[in-house]
Amino acid sequence: MFLGCLLSLSLSCSTKTFDTEKELLDYITDEANGYVQKKSVNGYDFSLLYRPTDLLVHQELSDDEKSDSKRIKELRDKYNKHLYFNLSMSKNNQELLSTAPKDRNEFGAMVNQLAFGMNKKVHLFTQSKDTIELADFIYPRMYGMSKSTTIMFVYPRDENLLEEDYLNFTIEDLGLYTGEIRLKVPTKTIKKEPTLIY
Repeated sequence: MFLGCLLSLSLSCSTKTFDTEKELLDYITDEANGYVQKKSVNGYDFSLLYRPTDLLVHQELSDDEKSDSKRIKELRDKYNKHLYFNLSMSKNNQELLSTAPKDRNEFGAMVNQLAFGMNKKVHLFTQSKDTIELADFIYPRMYGMSKSTTIMFVYPRDENLLEEDYLNFTIEDLGLYTGEIRLKVPTKTIKKEPTLIY
């Protein structure tokens, strides 16, 4: 009994919980907490944000489901099978399509690459060089209405691959003369990802 109390106490201490989506977002977008990695190369800004399970759960829950513990558990089980990362890329606070292409041909090629070819350009692997295969990626076209080009990448969650200190997330040069961009994601942030209180 005492051991169980200690265990639940240590788990609650190691996992942050928040009352609102905004509080959770503020926490993960603060670089000091390890959920966002940033790098600037050749005038381009790259930002990789790990999206905790409960953010995706919250987006799918309707208002009347927010007190339905069965539905919340169902969605947590669904989304907890994967890791979700938002990669944002910009130059001068503008989308890549607003700044990088020099003509219509380059614009078309970049649209094609962002919409269909990022599975060949982005890689996630462990320190031991074990590759985590991409499950899916989603690129919403913002038509110049956003300050960055943001793509969500989805990977299967394998607890064995989270045993090392960090994962490497790399982006091959997208024709921006940046070379390969490498961002390190601390695995402890994924294992102790923050949650929302329902």
